[in-house]
Amino acid sequence: MVVQTGSVVEFLGTGRRKTAIAKVRLRSGEGKFTINGKALERYLCLESARKEALSPLHCVELVDKVDVNATVLGGGIHGQAGAIRLGIARAIQKMDETLRIPLKKEEHLTRDGRMRERKKSGQPGARKRFQFSKR
Repeated sequence: MVVQTGSVVEFLGTGRRKTAIAKVRLRSGEGKFTINGKALERYLCLESARKEALSPLHCVELVDKVDVNATVLGGGIHGQAGAIRLGIARAIQKMDETLRIPLKKEEHLTRDGRMRERKKSGQPGARKRFQFSKR
């Protein structure tokens, strides 16, 4: 979705990963990155999570050319980073349709459908079983 506020044009993208949902706003700028009102380094403490969230921007070389504002709900650090990654990739695709090919090649536009498996009744966990006794 494209939102125009005055002379500023914003591109919106939504990303999901595990139980995390990220709403990303992308606009031309000098490379500011905020998540829930905090800077990227303060919100995503782990370097691996930061790299994952920024990977679509590095793929199309837009790191210093766009400002990213993300709102994230639910999940943990890695789930939120994955959701932000997908949201950024979808917003970049709306900004410039020709960038779809490199994003698709690096698998940034594919939603990771892996979810936590539910706990089954009569078992201590999703896969773990109580010890079997023959007698």
